[in-house]
This record gives sequence, C-alpha cells and structure tokens, in this order.
Amino acid sequence: MVFDKLKELEAARAKVAALEQAVAADLRAELAGLPARYGFENVQAFLKAVRTAGGSRRGRRAATPSAKRGPRRKRATVTDATRAEVKKLVEEGKTGGEIAKAVGVSLPTVQNIKKSLGLVKKRK
Repeated sequence: MVFDKLKELEAARAKVAALEQAVAADLRAELAGLPARYGFENVQAFLKAVRTAGGSRRGRRAATPSAKRGPRRKRATVTDATRAEVKKLVEEGKTGGEIAKAVGVSLPTVQNIKKSLGLVKKRK
C-alpha cells in the first residue's frame, strides 16, 4: 500500500516536472515573439520602448533636465535687517507666506526667525 502511494507520488512529480518544462518552453517562445507582434525589429528596440513606457528606472527617480527645473536656488543669508523686516511684518499681521515673499526667503526660514525672536506661540 505504501509502495503504491510512493510510486504514484513519483509519477506525479515526474508529470509536474514535465509540465514545468513545457510551460517554460512555451513562455520562452511567447516572449521571443513579443517584439515582432508589436512591430519592433529586434529585442533591444522593444526593451527600450518598454523602459520608456515604464517611466522610471529601477525605483530611482527619473532625472529631470536642468532646463526644466531651472537654476538651483541660493541659500538665503539671514541678516539683522532681514530679522527686523520679518518682525515688522509679523507685527503688521502678515501671514508667513506673505512675509516669505516680501523678504525673499522660504517659509521655514521665516518660521525659524520668528521662533528665534520669540514671536511663535508655544503648543499646549
């Protein structure tokens, strides 16, 4: 009884192995025919089109041309005059974004200046 089951198991394993080989061969043939099916002359042209359609390369962010991004912004130099201007605008009731545009620094820089001047309320 046990020997019959072992023979049956070996036969099933052999059948699975043969089926896996047949599927692998069919898959190779199917993949080899894809470029021609979609009108490409060779595999390299097909792969290039697939990569382009995919957008990015292997999880990395695609490089953006510098002309599209524009020049890199210079780091703001915070002077006493900048601090005084921020303080004046805060006292006038301007928002952080308005102050940032008026002074020519980023919003986080405005927040840092306000914090250093003690103009920010503490959280509860």
